[in-house]
Amino acid sequence: MRMIRILIAGKNSYIGTSFERYTEKFPEIETKTASLRQEAWKTLDFSAYDTVFHVAGIAHSDEGKISEERKKEYYAVNRDLAIAVAKKAKADGVKQFIYMSSSIVYGAAAPIGKEKIVTADTPLQPENCYGDSKVQAEKGLLPLEDENFKVAILRPPMIYGKNSKGNYPLLAKLAKKLPVFPDIRNARSMLYIENLCELVRLLAVNRDSGIFFPQNSEYFSTTELVRFIARAHGREIRVTKFLNPLVRFAGLFTRKVNKAFGSFCYERELSVYKQEYRLVGKEESVERTER
Repeated sequence: MRMIRILIAGKNSYIGTSFERYTEKFPEIETKTASLRQEAWKTLDFSAYDTVFHVAGIAHSDEGKISEERKKEYYAVNRDLAIAVAKKAKADGVKQFIYMSSSIVYGAAAPIGKEKIVTADTPLQPENCYGDSKVQAEKGLLPLEDENFKVAILRPPMIYGKNSKGNYPLLAKLAKKLPVFPDIRNARSMLYIENLCELVRLLAVNRDSGIFFPQNSEYFSTTELVRFIARAHGREIRVTKFLNPLVRFAGLFTRKVNKAFGSFCYERELSVYKQEYRLVGKEESVERTER
């Protein structure tokens, strides 16, 4: 069995640490993590690795107007650093570079009541410096590919799992406390962390390249997700359409509401890979997350 050595570029990231743990059960996979915060990575010898899995980056956590200095940080980390690491990987003889981009390259979710389905023909429409920095990184990485250096770009939707960050833990808090919840029928592509890790493992084993759109095999609605979380804690949360007008009204004043209750889906066929990576279904994934 061929040993596959993977360097995880970016220390203490949720995705990187999750992937490192996930691959412990695969004896043919050997991982090591490198910090990119200082300059020391530039002196590392990448030649011992088959794949560099780049997870370092700044996620979009800023609300409102972002300073010019902060914008520069997004491009310096999400674009410039990624390209620099890829160039070093190629120069050192690494065979594959996997980059964590994001569905944010297509912009935000649709407003409540509207539909947004991304297809192969959907143009990139980043609406902020976070999304644009990811687009610019992709544009700098893809031309590096040749027959000896494969580049794989992943554009995942919201990722969730044990100890994840972002919207999921906020919804989990609400699911554990609220007696009722709005009954809004939106549709969201989401990706359970173990399903993502399995895809990355398969990409490394197959040494594949291209742009990938991973998602769970089923869409979530926000209401359904909250009900699953509540059930995982032994409680039932009542849903009602009477709260929907209030949610829609709040959506006129804050983007956080659309972020939580708007729709954003990848077309299902867009996410199919030649081997099945979606090993955990949506209700089971919530149960595993909440254990």
